[in-house]
Amino acid sequence: MAETRTEWTVDDVAARFAEAAETAHKLPRVRPGGYYNPWMTLAVQVPERYPDLERLYRPMPPSPKAVERMLETMRWVQWLEVEQRHLVWMRANRYEWQQIGRRFACDRNTAARRWRRLMELVAWRLNTLSADDTLGHA
Repeated sequence: MAETRTEWTVDDVAARFAEAAETAHKLPRVRPGGYYNPWMTLAVQVPERYPDLERLYRPMPPSPKAVERMLETMRWVQWLEVEQRHLVWMRANRYEWQQIGRRFACDRNTAARRWRRLMELVAWRLNTLSADDTLGHA
């Protein structure tokens, strides 16, 4: 279900990629089915006996609308080449420009310019698609 927008900007596209990365991290882990071990269930049922101060708590699972927006954003990535996808997702996962530049063997400013260009490309593509849809249904 696509969101109705008049115009996509670079900031909108970047925010959507960041939201998609955050949603992907909130999804539950995928585990193979089959064997079941009740011991972990018993250990979790009585946390007062063995308090773990360093326990990492998983965030609440994302809402269905957030998952739909993430899947829509994943379709946008198909418009990019593989290396461009890596650049976009590294920035969506909040890597620093210096780390991104090191990964792509370029300066941090060059990495930022490339990322900006990719955001403009996706925004242009989205605006073109929405304009085509409006003209086609008029």
